[in-house]
Amino acid sequence: MKIDQIHHVAYRCKDAKETVEWYGKMLNMDFILAIAEDHVPSTHEPDPYMHLFLDAGNGNVLAFFELPTKPEMGRDPNTPIWVQHIAFKVKDRDELIAFKDHLEANGVEVLGVTDHSIFHSIYFFDPNGHRVELACPDPEEEAMLARLDSVKWDMLEEWSRTKRAPQHADWLHAKELSKG
Repeated sequence: MKIDQIHHVAYRCKDAKETVEWYGKMLNMDFILAIAEDHVPSTHEPDPYMHLFLDAGNGNVLAFFELPTKPEMGRDPNTPIWVQHIAFKVKDRDELIAFKDHLEANGVEVLGVTDHSIFHSIYFFDPNGHRVELACPDPEEEAMLARLDSVKWDMLEEWSRTKRAPQHADWLHAKELSKG
């Protein structure tokens, strides 16, 4: 048995219409489906909701739930805001910069471009407070991924023992592509 792909990823939203319009305008995602019911199909709870589905490209679907009867949505106060996010891949650095310019021209505060060596990213928040990342591959991505693949288990084992960042891939953000 093997998973084929992610069917969809779902988040909560504050306002369904605002969310659809924002993702359409800012990230060019098409609105592909809406489902609204007064009872949750899996649990049969009485809980009206609007469930939205957006085309995130290449068969990927981003979904949202608006839950008007629930308390205002919040975040886990024990998890830093930079941790929980969704990242979308764009073709190349030129497209990444074009998105950055487009977002900023529309009043969205953008952090980056951040160079992670294997990819380059920008970060921003959607109108629901969800952190979003756009990332493009680095031209040398394949070679760097091979280096990272060769040390992933050693890194995981060391982290598991020490809870300290292993130095096997410290070149990623140090900009030192030493010979391995």
